Amino acid sequence: MIYRVKEGQVSYGEAIGIILLENYAPFIPGDVANATTYSYPVRFQRVEGFTVERIFKHDLTLLDSIIDAAKALVREGVRAVTGDCGFMAIYQDKLADTLDVPVFMSSLLQIPFILSIIGQKRRIGIVTASAPSLNEFVFNKIGIHDLSRLVIGGLEDKPNFASAALREEGFLDSEKVEGEVVSVAKELAEREPDMGAILLECSLLPPYGAAVREALELPVFDFVTMIDYVFSAVVKKRFKGFM
Repeated sequence: MIYRVKEGQVSYGEAIGIILLENYAPFIPGDVANATTYSYPVRFQRVEGFTVERIFKHDLTLLDSIIDAAKALVREGVRAVTGDCGFMAIYQDKLADTLDVPVFMSSLLQIPFILSIIGQKRRIGIVTASAPSLNEFVFNKIGIHDLSRLVIGGLEDKPNFASAALREEGFLDSEKVEGEVVSVAKELAEREPDMGAILLECSLLPPYGAAVREALELPVFDFVTMIDYVFSAVVKKRFKGFM
């Protein structure tokens, strides 16, 4: 087989590019910003000044910087671009129109798919980093206008999650955060008995998906389910076997 150089590239083999907030929390295995989360190489690109505070305020003035970061990832050979915050949904349309590779900036993009597989009478419980910030503006930016089948619970007032992810105090007690995430998910299930699935919006939450699944016995979707899915589309597996 003959391989050819791609102009400007000095490294290869990273199909997924991930745009990062400038957030100084401990990113444990399972977190979107931890490379060991994946069974394949990924490439990260931080955007300076792209803070949690600014994304929660839906700051669209960052768009040009985010586009520049995404283009840098594409120049380095990635086949698809994602982010590490569900609130990056507000940049989805512009980035998708700008780049020549698939763009999937938010875990919330999975909502239409999830709704289609759980039946029309069931709802999705969404566990988010900030319920007040997850408003109609965010959903509308990804084409979701009917919120009647979404039940939202936030972690903004949970002390262990807030200290690590929001106040960036430099430490994270994963067992205590897991308990908070499961607690919010259970509250959603109690509020809506006909829940059909849980979606973990925040990129810090995939490490706790298994615990939520065990507690509620419902399908649990998160950033990593989405990233793995897109990876399987842009890097196709060749099958071997027998009949």
